[in-house]
This record gives sequence, structure tokens and C-alpha cells, in this order.
Amino acid sequence: MSTVTPRASKPRSPWWVVVGGGTANAVGPPMYLATIGLFVLPIVEETGFSRTTVTGAFSVAAVGMAIGLIIVAQLVDRFAARYILVPGFVLFAASMALVGLVPPIEWVYLIPCFFVGFFGAGTAVPATRAVVSWFDNNRALAVGVATGLIGLGSALAPLLAGALIENVGWRMTYGVMALISVLVSVTMVTLFVRARAERHVRGRLVQETRVEGRDVSLELPGLTVGEAVRTRQFWAIAFGLGLAGVVVYGLQVHLVPMMTDRGLTAEQAGSLLVVFGLASLVGRVAGGLIVDRVHASVIGPIVMIAPIAGMFFLQPPFSSAAVAVAFIGIAFGIEGDLLALLISRYLGTRYFGRILGVVQAAFLLGTAFGPLLLGLGYDLLGSYDPVIPVLMVILVVGAILIATLGRYVYPAVSGFDQLAARDELAASVVLSDIAESSDTHGGSARTRVHG
Repeated sequence: MSTVTPRASKPRSPWWVVVGGGTANAVGPPMYLATIGLFVLPIVEETGFSRTTVTGAFSVAAVGMAIGLIIVAQLVDRFAARYILVPGFVLFAASMALVGLVPPIEWVYLIPCFFVGFFGAGTAVPATRAVVSWFDNNRALAVGVATGLIGLGSALAPLLAGALIENVGWRMTYGVMALISVLVSVTMVTLFVRARAERHVRGRLVQETRVEGRDVSLELPGLTVGEAVRTRQFWAIAFGLGLAGVVVYGLQVHLVPMMTDRGLTAEQAGSLLVVFGLASLVGRVAGGLIVDRVHASVIGPIVMIAPIAGMFFLQPPFSSAAVAVAFIGIAFGIEGDLLALLISRYLGTRYFGRILGVVQAAFLLGTAFGPLLLGLGYDLLGSYDPVIPVLMVILVVGAILIATLGRYVYPAVSGFDQLAARDELAASVVLSDIAESSDTHGGSARTRVHG
């Protein structure tokens, strides 16, 4: 087993890892994805591309990200977070800058768009893994704060991009956004982002370290990827949350045309997207507080069927529609906290990064069915209304899958967060004991209390 003697590190609150990882990713791929709509008309006017080509960049980037996530999933539990994050952010920013340099040839334009997603895949999972490693008792809250910062970045990015496009043009805007992205992200990662008890030799993680003449195991409790995919919980989590994502992303993409069809003005319908975004931010943070304290198999299904109530009130006047959208947005935000928590509670953290990467890749591809389902329903039936009951059934099926997960296999360790903040290697001893115990007793881990 590889060992390394650690160098002393300056004590710092684990919440700085949350702030650093969240802020870095706020200027990562969401900055590009959240602003594509603003670039459509300027790019079409200058290059003569069709709107389908320009908006298709979103799908191309999504495919690139899905492929990238599969690769990152093989690396994230083997290498220190910064060794993946820094190259990921640098190459993502370079790809985004290249979008502004492409000639007016459609297939050439889509090449850097693909790599925006491909390299962007290396920015989120390692940061999430680092955050999860420091927190157990407040794990969902920590993930919720990090993703809330990312959501805030997505909300502010269109304001920045709009101002830049108006003043310097769309090509220079991509360059400026790339510069902001690389400067902010690399600074945040370098200063703040590190997994707990992360010991490595030239970037490659080791599973044992030596402290004051004794060996300390850094082994984490949990299943291998092969073991995880053979469990009922893996597929219930993947399909349960995936079905919820199909519905919510479908509603989000089609919200504006749906509500204009129902009588709202285009301006009012567009404002509902702002309501959705702000509500999801609230849901991420509030959801973290709730999910850490209420069993996920209880709160999860409630949150997943909550959008059904919102769909009933998704009608004019604007006030009624805004309340309904806020309801859906809050539920969506809470669901965002569930994925990381469910994986860690039912499948463990030994190969958390690999499992999360695989599930997120499948989730990313699966969410494309939501907009497609509503679009096909409208084209074939002339209205969104007949599709709504189908969405409700999908949510119910997803809720049932989450409700039947059963008790946590890897429940929270009482007092872990305080112990990890005070002595990260002492926390490693607790986790390695649990890992050894769960291996001995067939994968079942019980809550440990460490004073």
C-alpha cells in the first residue's frame, strides 16, 4: 500500500472549501450554458448561421460534457482535486475563448462548443467530492450552498454577457468571459479547494499516510462501482432522480412558450424564468438544512411530487403562475441536494466521484428527453395540456423509487463535522474503522460516535 508523510497544512474552516468550489464553478460551464440565448441573434446576424445551429451548441456541449464525465469519473478518486480542477478550468476557458475566434463555418463553430462541455466536465465532480469529504452531519447543506453559488453565477452571467455583447461584440465577449473564468476559478481552487485528508504523490492519491511514527489508513467506507451497479439502490437513485429531472428540465425549457400560449405576455413569461431561478437557489440552501435532518426516503418523495401541485396552478394571472413556478423551483433546488447525499448514504464515499460522474453523465443525457417530450406533444397534439398528466405520472414513479430505498447503509457519523474541522486525520481513523467493519459485516455500516 502506498504511503506518504504529510506536510503540515494551515488550519482552515471546511466551509472555505464550499465557498471556493462553489465560486469556481459559478464561472465555469454554467457561465457558457446560461448565456447561449443571448448570443443567438448576434451570431446569426454576423455569420448567417441558422438559429438551430447556434442553439444546437447547447446540445453539442451537453454531449461533450457527458463524454467528459465518463472519463473524469475514472480519475476523480485517483488524483488530488486540484490536479483535475485546474487543468479542467483552464482548458474550459480556452475552449470558450475559441468560440469567439471561429470562422463563419457551421461545423467549425460547433467544435469548440463540444470541448467547452468536454473539458467543463472536469470542474464539478472533483469539487463536489472535495466538499463531501469534509462534511457528514451537514453534507446536504454544504452541497446546497455550493450549488447555490453556482446557481447565483448562472443568474448573473446573462447580465454580464448582455452588457459585454452590447459594448464589445459577441466575439470579444467570449474572450472576456473566458478570462474572468480562468482567473476566478484557478484562484479559488488554488486557495481553498482540497479534499479532507488528501495525501498524494505527484497528484496520485495514496490510501495510507504516516503520522508521528504510525500508519493512518485513508480508506473510505463504500462500494466499488461494480458493486454499486449491482445494487437496487443505485438504479432507484439514478432513475428516480432522473425522472424528476426529465419533468423539471422539460418544464423549464418550454415554460415561456407554454405560458404565452396560456395568455401571459412574452415579458411576463420570461420573468417566470427569473422566479424559477431564484426559487431554486432558495430550495438548494433550505433543502440542505431539511435533507440533513429528515430521512431522504421521506422528504425525497414529498419534494418530487410537489411540482404536481404547481402544475395545477400554472395558469394566468401572472401572480398565480409565479407562485406555481416558485413551488416547482424550490422543489427542483431541493432535488439538487439529494443526488450527492443519496449516493454517499447508500453507496458510500470510497468511489463517490466515479459513481457520481457516471450517474451525472446518464442524468445529463436523460434530461434531454424532457424538452423533447413536451416539444413532440405540442407538435403532434397542438397543445402542451395533454402532456401534463404524463409528466405527473413520471414524477409519481420517480417518487416511489426514492421512497423504497430503505434505511441508510452509511448513516452520518455523530460529531464528524466538528472532528474533521479539528483533526482531519482523526476523522480518517473513524472512517477507516467503518470501512473495515462494513467489509467484515457484508457492507452494512452503523453510525459511529466520536467524542
